[in-house]
Amino acid sequence: MSRPKNEEEEDYWNSSKCRAFTFEDDDQLSQLKESKRAVNSLRDFVDDDDDEQEKYSWTGEPVGSITWSIKETASSNRSATEPRAAEPAKGQNGNSLYPFTRQASTYSISSLFKGRNKSGSFQSLSDSLLDTFSRSIAPELRKPKADQDYSGDWSMEDTIRRMQKGKVYSLERFRSLTEKLELLDEAVRLHDGNVITAVLIFLKKTLSREILFRELEVRQVALRHFIHFLKEMGEQQLLLDLLRFLERAEELALTKYREHLDIHNAEERREFLKTKCIGLPFLAEDAAHVQDHYTLLERQIIIEANDKHLESSGQDEIFRKHPRKTSILFMPLVTTLFYSCLYHYNEGEGTFSSPANLRKTFKIPEKLYVLTALAARAKLKDWHAIDALLTTKNWLGYTKKRAPIGFHRVVEILQRNSAPVQVLHDYVQLVEDVDMRLTLATKYKCHNVVIDTYKDLKDRHQLMAYRCKVDRSSPEEEKIDILLKNTQIRWKN
Repeated sequence: MSRPKNEEEEDYWNSSKCRAFTFEDDDQLSQLKESKRAVNSLRDFVDDDDDEQEKYSWTGEPVGSITWSIKETASSNRSATEPRAAEPAKGQNGNSLYPFTRQASTYSISSLFKGRNKSGSFQSLSDSLLDTFSRSIAPELRKPKADQDYSGDWSMEDTIRRMQKGKVYSLERFRSLTEKLELLDEAVRLHDGNVITAVLIFLKKTLSREILFRELEVRQVALRHFIHFLKEMGEQQLLLDLLRFLERAEELALTKYREHLDIHNAEERREFLKTKCIGLPFLAEDAAHVQDHYTLLERQIIIEANDKHLESSGQDEIFRKHPRKTSILFMPLVTTLFYSCLYHYNEGEGTFSSPANLRKTFKIPEKLYVLTALAARAKLKDWHAIDALLTTKNWLGYTKKRAPIGFHRVVEILQRNSAPVQVLHDYVQLVEDVDMRLTLATKYKCHNVVIDTYKDLKDRHQLMAYRCKVDRSSPEEEKIDILLKNTQIRWKN
């Protein structure tokens, strides 16, 4: 009577031949060999029932015979050298009509237990299983071509060179202050603004403000790049802290003053100029400009509120004939003066909107005032106001025309605003330069000015030539004929 199978297994494992492998053994190599022999013997134990049975191949030949070995070797060589053939046809029952060709496998069940592949190299059971699984499920991963040259071990020179060429780079490996400063110095040495800016951004993120400001103070090129970067990015607070550290009082004041451009409410901007800008350490000239800016904005707020009310109520005729096209707020001084000469020209000096008040308050030069007032009144076709503007009295009480900007410019402004010929005639004849006077008179057809000028020059030939340019039987032609017949004039030609 045979013993139960479980008892045989228990006796097998309890025998001294199959001792387990432990790391405490002295002779590890011998224990490893013993463990391998124990694992290999499992095949005999597992396949014990099938050893006595003869095995046959798919072709019906006994496995292990000479015929089977020759065919098996030829089949393996042919599958390795020839391309894969098309799939065999299937019969009605779904089975292949041709003999199934077994593909050569590197691993078998027995080789997994033995720890060896067919090539003969040793491999553990777990490694074999993991390797088989990874090869069948996850193919070998490759880096993208763009990242094949990525590495974190570049030298400082290589990193800067890669930054110049626009390649992938990393600055995180430069951790010490010395390395960071050497990186900045190398970027400055190459005179590449983009690289310098990139390094400065890295230092801004990784260094404290005090250390960064201190190191930039002795590196003027990098400092200028950093200041420009902060201005472009609008980091006003950091820029102010830097300028304060550098003790650049004037530049600090101008940077603070520039913040008013971001304030779009007139009242808030006026309050900002009053409380935050007036009193900053400006230069004397700049301080006067800031004060004038505040005063002008204050005037504009008052004028805008008053004129808006007059325009909406329709009480003033000037606003009905010439409606305002835009607000006066935030306008320059010259534009404000033009606006005042257009809508408030006849007001007394005591009002804020009076042109005379603006001229006195802001010390506007005479030429600028006359030019602006002339353009405003010419736009309204107020020729009498222009005549009064250009008329002065001397200390004896005599009046005369005087134009600080030159009468040739007066004529151009008047003609641009479609002044009558008689008005142009009065001012063309006041042009002092003879050639310019003749040019303007001929251009704007002031015939009497041309005739009188040639008479004064005693140029008979030019006068006769000009006679052909006037209309026949016109008063100008008759005047020329009278002058040519006058025997008392001593002509030069």
